[in-house]
Amino acid sequence: MAWYELNKYHEPMITLDFLITSFIVVLIPGTGAVFTVSTGLMRGKRASLWAALGCTLGIVPHLLATILGLAAIMHTSALAFSVLKYAGVAYLLYLAYATWQDRSGFSFDQAPSQASAWQLVVKAVLLNLLNPKLTIFFLAFLPQFVSPKAASPLADMLILSGIFMLMTFVVFAVYGLLAHAFAASL
Repeated sequence: MAWYELNKYHEPMITLDFLITSFIVVLIPGTGAVFTVSTGLMRGKRASLWAALGCTLGIVPHLLATILGLAAIMHTSALAFSVLKYAGVAYLLYLAYATWQDRSGFSFDQAPSQASAWQLVVKAVLLNLLNPKLTIFFLAFLPQFVSPKAASPLADMLILSGIFMLMTFVVFAVYGLLAHAFAASL
């Protein structure tokens, strides 16, 4: 049987719809993009690349939750989904409060406190860990692109997630590098 005969019975997993929708989801600025841009503005291009890497690694827990079947739990339990959603909101409010209290981030006459690459990555991972946009994408949207007829749905999920993560890293790295270039030009 030729590949085109198989293809008429099995939808391709990497579709143009998936690529476009994933790209739009990545492009929409969220907490990770804001963190990467602010890191690029205040700490430089190398730090922004570490932030982009951390935001990308912050996707892994969402992927694991989907693979381990938490998507089914979230679909069946409105309470579980609400708890996750409100935990994300609480963390974002905490970050907003911490940013509001830290006046050094708003003054340009002093250098920002130094953060190691590890600290930037951990902060970015935590930011994306409770990111509601990623939760919705991985628990509700991504599984729709895995065909029930797939020989290995897990492999398909990992490939699609890998593509999404690659898009995330590239877009966030560009955001951070552009922010650094903007700051350097000023």
